[in-house]
Amino acid sequence: MSVNSRAPFPVVGVLLAGGLSSRMGGGDKTLRTLGGRPILERVIARARPQVDQLIINANGDPGRFDPFGLPVVADVVAGFAGPLAGVLTALDWTAANAPAIDWVASFPTDAPFFPEDLVARLADAIAHQGADLACATSDGQIHSVFALWPVKLRGDLRRALVDEAIRTVARWTDRYKLARVDFPCQPFDPFFNINRPENLAEAEALLTRAATSGISARAGESAR
Repeated sequence: MSVNSRAPFPVVGVLLAGGLSSRMGGGDKTLRTLGGRPILERVIARARPQVDQLIINANGDPGRFDPFGLPVVADVVAGFAGPLAGVLTALDWTAANAPAIDWVASFPTDAPFFPEDLVARLADAIAHQGADLACATSDGQIHSVFALWPVKLRGDLRRALVDEAIRTVARWTDRYKLARVDFPCQPFDPFFNINRPENLAEAEALLTRAATSGISARAGESAR
């Protein structure tokens, strides 16, 4: 990987796969194939070089993720409470299993083209802006779960989820100083996500463009 992909401090990465994929018709959309490979495999190839440890947040039978060789951790808050539940799960897992690590980076598993320097740039923004946490933006849109979270806020997040029933990421992050890091959308938005069957067809087209133009949508092909 040619770009500086690592933060200046250790980071645990969490792959958020705990949703119901209702707009895709149910099941694990991240296990669908894109260019002959599971979407999740492509996400792992992009995330792994950017973090020190990597886990999958998913509910149900963890055995379906065995081929990927990563720890699978179910939500610590019941009821499919959304991405904040996945973030809290990762913060708790890090506190228990990697207590020397103070930061968690979250990656949705339906967006296989996210930037190779995502974590490094989020970390740089936190340092330079004196922020509490950071998330990505592109083309005027906030991508609130492509983010870097401090483990020290896990108690606050648990109270927000359990006692206040907060489910919207922005409603919680608005309580803190949030650094927003903008990424370019050329030749396409790197945070393109696959929510519906037609999005999968669009992603296939993006891979074809990448193959013919040499852009980095195919990054990670050799990191299997």
